[in-house]
Amino acid sequence: MPLERSDYLKLDKHKYHCEPEEFEEWVRSGYGKGKRLAVDLFSGAGGLSLGLERAGWTTAAAVDFDERARETHAVNFPGMSLCVDLGDDGQRGEFVQRILDSGAEIDIVAGGPPCQPFSRAGRSKIRHLVDNHNRDPHDLRKELWRAYVDVVERLLPRTVLMENVPDMGLGDDFSVIRIIEAKLESLGYATQVRLVDAWNYRVPQHRKRLILLARRDGGGFTWDKPKKQTTLRDAIGDLPPINPNPLDPVGSRLLDYDEKQDPKPSPFAKEMRKKADKGVIHDHMTRRVRADDFKIFTIMDSKTLYSELDEKLGDDEKEFQRYDAEQFTDKYKKLDWNELSRTITAHIAKDGYWYIHPEEPRTLTVREAARIQTFPDRFRFAGTRSDAFRQIGNAVPPLLGEAAARVLLPQDAPVGHEATDKWPEVREELTRWAKEQRAGKQWYQFPNGRKMKPLGALVMAVLSGGKLHPSQFANVMNGVAGHRELTRDVYLALVNAAPTAAARKRLEDRLGPVVDKAEVWVDADSILDHSKMMGLKPAELALFRLLAGDDIMLVNQGALRVAARLQQNQSHLTNRLTEGRLNLIKLLGAGRDAPVRMAAIRFVGENLCRDKQPVCGSCPLSDYCPTRPQEDEGAAATFDAVLTAD
Repeated sequence: MPLERSDYLKLDKHKYHCEPEEFEEWVRSGYGKGKRLAVDLFSGAGGLSLGLERAGWTTAAAVDFDERARETHAVNFPGMSLCVDLGDDGQRGEFVQRILDSGAEIDIVAGGPPCQPFSRAGRSKIRHLVDNHNRDPHDLRKELWRAYVDVVERLLPRTVLMENVPDMGLGDDFSVIRIIEAKLESLGYATQVRLVDAWNYRVPQHRKRLILLARRDGGGFTWDKPKKQTTLRDAIGDLPPINPNPLDPVGSRLLDYDEKQDPKPSPFAKEMRKKADKGVIHDHMTRRVRADDFKIFTIMDSKTLYSELDEKLGDDEKEFQRYDAEQFTDKYKKLDWNELSRTITAHIAKDGYWYIHPEEPRTLTVREAARIQTFPDRFRFAGTRSDAFRQIGNAVPPLLGEAAARVLLPQDAPVGHEATDKWPEVREELTRWAKEQRAGKQWYQFPNGRKMKPLGALVMAVLSGGKLHPSQFANVMNGVAGHRELTRDVYLALVNAAPTAAARKRLEDRLGPVVDKAEVWVDADSILDHSKMMGLKPAELALFRLLAGDDIMLVNQGALRVAARLQQNQSHLTNRLTEGRLNLIKLLGAGRDAPVRMAAIRFVGENLCRDKQPVCGSCPLSDYCPTRPQEDEGAAATFDAVLTAD
């Protein structure tokens, strides 16, 4: 198939677009006067800007480093649409200063900064830089979330909206999100982090997004109830058929559209048609496909996997299957009229094999992809066909943006504010309690104490898998208090102090291979480097890292239970990997004391906030816990009594 390149679509700018030198006049006496103004950072084509517009904001300024996306934004929105590298201190400063000099009161800063997870080795350094407001020039381009927070800090809008993919937090224990939340709280914002299924807000595709909201007006965070699901037929079933063949271009920049077709378009389709040119549809075009793909598309249905085509094609046509079926089980995906679409991503700009039309042997058109992302038909995309696909795939679905933005509208009567602004106080109390315990008999349960060295963290990690009673740890751990190396004498004392045969064997199996090996005990990283020699299991490694002072989230049932009870839900039972983690990051927070708090949460979950018969009276979080019983059996129990009970 010949390589095809579409024409380049050049469009006129929005009627109320303004250049930077015109911005002050635009704010003071022009289109922006008296409006609720928004700034959209990393705006792309403007999916989030459109969501904000639908919710009642006017975009005053949008920034993106993609020139084609900037062109598209300038076509569809008022205000400034700028191509600015926000990772560059000078360019970012000039952009912010222009807004400040204009006198504009920015009501919301929104955007989806790329949030690259931290590596384990770099977290402490990055946390130090953030805490001390320093800049690390070599990393700014990778950590554009810092530029985002810097703009918020300088503009201090009433509200903040940040959108990103949920996986951004899994690689680094949500360190980025926790630091951003902590910074916003230090600026006086109450925050909420929420995982949102886009289809709950009429977006006709599988798409889960992480939304961070913040406000400093005393309001709460109340989301609208989920809406009826929009199917693929609802979304694109009214668009005219193209009926392609392998020899001709597929679709066109301009095709006829029957406004009175039968059956009538769905309510969703009618909404997408508002303010569109009557009787025509724009950008209903896609690529031609190879003759062999054309054949495959005709015999597939929505349930067919690529690995199953061998049987469907038959012996005479197996040459059509040019990919290794074992490696590419889902290379092609035909969509289903009555289901949601697969997530539209920027990859659609390279090929559309994941997005095969339900009836016609072709991939989705630009207009169909835009509809599935909930861009209305009046919205045009500058550049080539591939430019349009890329902009659409990178965008925030406007209807999802609208749903999130509506949560941040001004409220006459604040709702639920008490549930959002207590967390700094909760974390402060948890930190105080943890440090108090660390200075006493329970020193070995917490990192960064005077007695806790990496060796002690390792011994605790090894013993914790044996389910010993809290009172049994003391004799063993006191034998390694302050010790930095595992000498033969220290090792023998540990083994002899083991309270059970199982504990003794665990110590012998894990620690025996590294006795008197000085290179192992240089620091925590060197112990990790030799962890395979000791046969440490993942759970043991995680606890060692925590007690050695690393900023990690120890996601176990006890920790999730503590966080869920504080937020009065059952996420520790129903949704541990999503909402459960988000509950935990709210309690954990960020900063240099985060490891101490995480150890405290672990300790409370294992010993006090038990599944049955919780000992609320000894829990440092009881005053903040809405699920605490009015009268509970353990309310009068002392802390020491709990730890020494049989």
